[in-house]
This record gives sequence, C-alpha cells and structure tokens, in this order.
Amino acid sequence: MSYRAPVADIAFALGHGAGMEEALASGLYGDLSADDVDAVLTEAGRFATDVIAPLNRIGDEFGTPFKDGRVTMPPGWTEAYRAWAAAGWNGLASPSAYGGQGLPRALNAACIEMWNAASMAFGIGPVLTMAGIDALALHGSEALKQAYLAKLVSGEWMGTMQLTEPQAGSDVGALRARAERAEDGTYRIFGSKIFITYGEHEMTDNIIHFVLARLPDAPPGTKGISLFLVPKFMVEDDGKLGKRNDVRAHSVEHKMGIHASPTCTMVYGDDGGAVGYLIGKEHAGMACMFTMMNEARLAVGLQGVAIAERAMQQALHYACDRKQGRSDQPNGPASVAIIEHADVRRMIFTMRALTQGARAICYATAVALDRSHLDKDAAAAKTAQERAALLTPVAKAFSTDIGIEVASLGVQVHGGMGFIEETGAAQHYRDARIAAIYEGTNGIQAIDLVTRKITLNGGATVKAFIADLRDIAARVQATNDPAFGATALRLTEAIDALERATEWLLARLNSDTRAALAGATPYLRLFSNATGGALLANEALAALRLANGNSADRIATARFFAENIAVQCGGLETTVTQAADSVTSAPMPGEAA
Repeated sequence: MSYRAPVADIAFALGHGAGMEEALASGLYGDLSADDVDAVLTEAGRFATDVIAPLNRIGDEFGTPFKDGRVTMPPGWTEAYRAWAAAGWNGLASPSAYGGQGLPRALNAACIEMWNAASMAFGIGPVLTMAGIDALALHGSEALKQAYLAKLVSGEWMGTMQLTEPQAGSDVGALRARAERAEDGTYRIFGSKIFITYGEHEMTDNIIHFVLARLPDAPPGTKGISLFLVPKFMVEDDGKLGKRNDVRAHSVEHKMGIHASPTCTMVYGDDGGAVGYLIGKEHAGMACMFTMMNEARLAVGLQGVAIAERAMQQALHYACDRKQGRSDQPNGPASVAIIEHADVRRMIFTMRALTQGARAICYATAVALDRSHLDKDAAAAKTAQERAALLTPVAKAFSTDIGIEVASLGVQVHGGMGFIEETGAAQHYRDARIAAIYEGTNGIQAIDLVTRKITLNGGATVKAFIADLRDIAARVQATNDPAFGATALRLTEAIDALERATEWLLARLNSDTRAALAGATPYLRLFSNATGGALLANEALAALRLANGNSADRIATARFFAENIAVQCGGLETTVTQAADSVTSAPMPGEAA
C-alpha cells in the first residue's frame, strides 16, 4: 500500500491541537484564513500522494550510484523535485522579499510531514535548503542575500549543512576543516566533511554548501568556529554560473535506509582552496549554524511523525485485509481479519496514538515559533520563543523515537511478511532509524532539555508549561463524559510525575549534575508522554466542542494514550529520581567490581 496524506487529521491537529485556529483569529497571520490553510494542505497532500509517494520504493531499490564524482538519482526523482520546486513549495515559509510566500512555519511544518511521509529520502533534501535560507536571511551580508537567496528560495539551487568530520560528530568543537583569509575579502576552505546529505547531485544547477571551518587565529572549541557559504559553482556578478569551485564529493555512503538520499563525503581544497564567503562574524559560526540546526531539528522530528504515519497506514490496511485465526468472540467465525484480535488492535492503537501525540508536539512547537517571530507584543513573543525552545528537543527526540517504535510495530503486524522487503514495511523501519541520530542524537536532545531548557527563567518556563497541561486535564474532568474513561485521572497522574521529576532535576543540576544527566533520556520520554497525552486530550475536547462527527475517534485516541502510554510516567519518574546510581556507579561489563 502506498501513502495517502491524512489531510483532515493534519488540519485538525494544526488548527485545534496546536492552536493555529486561535492564532488565525487573533490576526497573528495577517489576512490568512482557515480556508487558505485548508487549500494549501489539500494541494500539498495531493502532490505528496500522487507524485512523491510512488517514487519511494523506486528510490529505495535504485539508490544513488556514484561514479567519477557524479551522483545518479533514481528514475523520476529529478523531475519530481523540479515540479515540486516550480509549484512554490520550497519557498512556502520563506521571506516574500526574496520570492517566498511568507506563510506560517506551522503550515510549512505540516507540509514537511507530508513530503517525508511520501518519501523520507526525498523530504530531507529540501529541509536543509530551508534551514540554509533561514541562516542566510538572518546572518548573511546584503551582498550574499542578493546573490543567493532568491535561487535558494525558489528551489532552483539546493543547500547543504556541513558540520561533521571523522573526529568531530557530536563534538563539533573538534573539527579541523580550516579557512584562510584571501586578499579579496573571501576565504579559502580546506578539509573534508562526512555524512553530508545531498552533498552532490544534478537535480539543481548549483548546490550551496554551508560549511563550518576554523581560521588560523581561532580560539579552541566551538568559540573558534566560523560559518562559510561555499557554492559548487561560482556565481558571477550578473547572476550566471561560472567555474566549478574547489569542492567535490569523494564518495557516497551505503546506508541502512533512505537509500535515495545521497550521503556524501566532501573534500575541499584539492586545487588551492574552495572559495568561501563568511556568514555572520568570524569565530561566531555556531550561533549562525544553530539557526539552521533548530530549523532542521523540528523538521527531523516531523520525519519521525511522517514515517510513523506511513507505517501505521500500511499496517492498518494489512491488518484489515489479512485473515488469520479464529475470532476471540463467542460464536465468532473460524477465520477473521487480524484486526479483530485484541493484541493486533493494541498494536494498531499504539501506532496511531504515538503518531498523533508526536504530531501534536511538533505542530505546537511550530506554532510557538510563529508566535515568537510574529507577535507584536514583545513579552508575548519572548514567552513564545521560550516555549518553542523548551519543546524543540522534545519534538525532535520523541517523534524520531516513536518513528522507530511505530515502524517496528508495523513490521510486527505484518508478521513474517514484515521481514520481507516485498511489503515495504521493512523499508519504513530502515528509513526511520537515522532520524534519532542525525541533527543531534536523541541523547544530546535529552541533555539539552535537562541542562538548558527546563532551566530557562529559573524553571519558570517549564512550570508555566506544566500548568497549561494541568488545565487541559482539568477541562477533561469537567466534561464528565464517560467516553473519556480514566483520561483525566491518568493525565493528572502523569503531570504530577512530570512536575516532581522536573523539581528533582532542577535541584540536582547545581549539586549533582552527573545524576541529573543519568536521568535525562527517561525524563525526556516522561515529558513527552505527559505532553502528548494532554495535547491529544485537548484535540478531543475541541472535537467535542465542535461536534464535527469525529469526536468519538479523537476521544478514543486520547483515552488510549492516557490509559496505555501516559501511565508509564510514574515508572519513568522513578527511573529519573531513583536510578541514577545504577548508571553512574555500576562497573561496566568486563570491568572489575
């Protein structure tokens, strides 16, 4: 089964779960209407379903052959990308001054989900271009903006993000790529980078590399890193492409998944140095790169949602079609579709609840980002920025974790056929695995959440967020609707656990940082389970209020999440607050006690 964009679910989650409907009503998005949003989502869903999704299997099987420095993309790939760019999708949320449409980031986030669900290998490429646009628009000189932004916004040129080196992965400060000042005000870049997504291809006439490197007089560590724009082809004063720059792809990685995304080792400076242009100030490249990384981290979180949605759709279709076993109902038929079996229903509901919970978190993050940029009230914008900062590591890590979990459940639902490539379930599992690793591993996201994000404003930001979650649980309780079951109670218990674990971590960060870090990953999952459960309950409340005919489904999903997933929060709290010593003091296997 191929992917079909769940436009109605996406629109509802965006509008009522994440708060976009309220933002529209307040005038945050100018004259943009709910009808406009629906029209964009509908057309994006059509393109994802009809154009991109059929290429997913082709891309997985064909890969990206590399010969003589050239990458061959899978059949149909280039044509699909150019049609996608020509339709304006690359510039959906980009500045209108450079040809973009200036639409909300939240709307773009929903579209990113659909591109990646249709084909994760396709969707990751444009994401990096969008991140580069943000960095260049915020930190680049006027001359660089004029020369490069319009082509990047249109999608005529693609961008890459280049941090990683063999000895410098998560430890970016260890990088060795170097930059030398040239007399003409440009720089010469030397060195190599690995794991560079879409580092080489011929889908666009030019590729714009955003490269971290170190100047000779740079201080050590991350404080001595600068960011440079390095084009594949030089751009002449009249905007035409000139000679090839001194940068090349050395090889393409053979990967577990996302086979149609060319992951390259890049080499700079074989012939005198690649010409680079400084973005921002010397030795201040990490601040510029974080603009790209924060954009990319939310997008990768959306990849997790995307692959979970696709895996869930396929598993549900298979479970409804595959007949196996006798009914567990009294006097039931001798052979039933496996969806009739309680354990299969449990797996399908788990897949659906996790997918929708992660989607709600990602969309809430995107709306908060919009508010941080667009709210004319400075205090409200600052509050929104802090909310977005708090949620970004959660959106990235939880969503990509559940992408793997849901894809794994999808294989399980298929049984033996899931282990066979023919069904496609295995591809979802293979594709999903990378998202928990790139753009900052999920362990790093957990550390970021604990050490930098819950400490914002002395803990006031996270406490205000927890108070908002409590309000949702209280509103569920106030409905007295039996369809919610124990939703309010289980959410309250989960939020209580989150609050206690948060207070414990805030107290330990200054006295026993190692103990706090030992519990960072289970804390992120605790935070995510409580948040996802509350946001799904909020969507159910909205559906109930609107009486739109889908309230029963949304209440059922919220109830399942609360009673089956949020209930894990108590155990996670115990792990955070009581298990640190088992991590920090125990001997490693093979070590003497």
